[in-house]
Amino acid sequence: MKKVLNISLRNRSFAIEEDAYKRLKEYLEHFRTRLAASSGVPFTQNAEVMEDLESRISELFLQEVGTDGRVVDIRLVDRVTGQLGMPDGRPEQPQPDGDTTADPDRHVRKKVYRDYDNKRIAGICAGLAIYLDIDVVLARILMLVALIAGTAGFWIYVICWVAIPKAVTATQKCEMYGLPVTAENLARFANTQKK
Repeated sequence: MKKVLNISLRNRSFAIEEDAYKRLKEYLEHFRTRLAASSGVPFTQNAEVMEDLESRISELFLQEVGTDGRVVDIRLVDRVTGQLGMPDGRPEQPQPDGDTTADPDRHVRKKVYRDYDNKRIAGICAGLAIYLDIDVVLARILMLVALIAGTAGFWIYVICWVAIPKAVTATQKCEMYGLPVTAENLARFANTQKK
C-alpha cells in the first residue's frame, strides 16, 4: 500500500503517490539549478519560467488523470518530466526505448499573438508574419498598403490590436512559434524577455 499526498500545482489539486511526489520535487529542484546555471538571466525571469513549467506539468497531469480523482503515479511523473526535459536540452535521465513523447522537433499548432519583442507599433505585423510564415517586412508593407488604401485598413489594424493578445510569457511565445512547450523552449524564451 502506498501513501498518497494531496498537492496543489499552479492552483490545481492533485492526489499523488509519495514516491511520485519525491521524484517531481527532485525534478523541479534539478530544473531550477540547471536553469540558473545555463540561462544567466535575472532571478525574476527564472521564476516566470518555473511558473510556466509548473503550469505545463499541471496541464499534462490534468489531461491524464482528469478531474475524477485518479492518483498521479511515478510512471506519469517520469513520462511528463521526460517529455519536458531540461532547460539546456539534455534529458534528466535516459529515455526508455521507443519513447517519442520528448521529440524536440515536434511542432504544435501555432496561435496568433502580437510579437512584442519585434514590434514597431503594437507587434501586430510581427505576430501575423510569424503565424503566416512570411517575412515581417512583407507583412508591414501589406498593412501599410491597407492603411493607405482607405479607412478599412485602419479599422483592421485597430481590431487586431484589440483582439490579438500580446505574447508575454515563455509559454505564449512557444505557442506563437508553434514549438512544443518544453523546458528547453521555455528557457530559450526566458532569455529573450525584456526587463
